[in-house]
Amino acid sequence: MSEHRAVTIVGDGGWGTAIAMVLCSKGTPVTMWGHDPTYLDEMRETRENRLFLPGTRLPEGIRFEADLGAAMQHGELIITAIPTKFLRLSLAGARGLVPKGVGVVSLTKGVEQNTLQRPSQILEECLGTRRIAVLSGPSHAEEVVKNEPTTVVVSSQDEPLARQAQQILCTPRFRLYTSNDVVGVELGGALKNVIALAAGICTGLELGDNALAALLTRGLAEMTRLGVALGARERTFSGLSGMGDLVTTCTSPHGRNRAVGLQIGQGKRLQEILDTMDQVAEGVTTTVSARALGRETSIELPIVEQVYEVLYEDKDPLPGVGSLMTRDPKPE
Repeated sequence: MSEHRAVTIVGDGGWGTAIAMVLCSKGTPVTMWGHDPTYLDEMRETRENRLFLPGTRLPEGIRFEADLGAAMQHGELIITAIPTKFLRLSLAGARGLVPKGVGVVSLTKGVEQNTLQRPSQILEECLGTRRIAVLSGPSHAEEVVKNEPTTVVVSSQDEPLARQAQQILCTPRFRLYTSNDVVGVELGGALKNVIALAAGICTGLELGDNALAALLTRGLAEMTRLGVALGARERTFSGLSGMGDLVTTCTSPHGRNRAVGLQIGQGKRLQEILDTMDQVAEGVTTTVSARALGRETSIELPIVEQVYEVLYEDKDPLPGVGSLMTRDPKPE
C-alpha cells in the first residue's frame, strides 16, 4: 500500500524523471506525460529515458500516459517539468484539466521571452489555477537519480500546498525547505543560468579561479538587484535557490549552461553548440529575458549584458571580460 495516491509529472525530461524516481523510492506511484507518444512507448518498453538520463533504470512504479487530461486525473499533486520556451505551447488547451483542489508544483527555471513571465505565471494562465508552487535549488538530475544527498526549496503563497509538496517529496536523501517568496525562488533559478553561461566562458578562456570567484560573487549581486526590483526578498538569493543553485550550476560538469559557455570560451559559435544538444540550456533564452527585465526596471546588469552580446551579437568573449574589468570603480 503506497503512502500517497499517484503523483502526475507533466514532462518527460531528465529533471521530471529524476523527481519521479524520488517519488517511487517512497512507494508513491507516478504517472508521467510527455508530448511524444512514441517516446513514451519507448520508455515504457525499455524502462530507460534514453535521451535525458541514459543508463538509468526506470522503476516499474512509473506509468506513462499520452493523454494530458487523463494523466492529470491520477494524482493528488501535479508536477510540471517542461522547459520555459515550450511551456505555454505544451499546455495550450489545458485550462480546466487540473482537478479541483489539486496543487501544481513547477520545476521549470526560466523567464518567457515575449511576455517576461515566470513559469508560475504561465501555469496560472494556461491551467486556470492559483494553487501553484515552485521548486528550485542545487539539484542536478544525474546526482538525484544516484540517490546522492540533495536539498531544495519549494515556495508558494499557498502555505498548505508548500507543506504538502514538502511532505510528499521529502526522503532521507532529498530534503525540502519551504518558502513563500515565489518571485525570489523562481528568479534565482532562472537568472543563475545566465551567470552559468558566463562561468563556462570564463573557464573556457582559462581565466583562473580568481576570475571565476569574482564572477559568481558579482553575478549573485546582479541576480539580487534585479530580483528585489521585481518584488523578491533579498535574503532569498543567499539561500538554496540563489547562491546554492548558482554555485552548483557554475562549477559542476553536469551543468548544461556552463557547458555551452565553456564551448563558447573555447571558440565555438552558439548555434553550432545548440545543434548538437538534445536537452535545453535555459540560460540561452533567459539571457534575452533578463536583459529585457533589467532595461524595464532600469537595473544595471553588466554581466548579463556581456553574455547577451557574446551570444547574440557575436562579440568576442575576451574583450567582454575587458569591458567588465574596466568599468568605473565603485563601492562593493
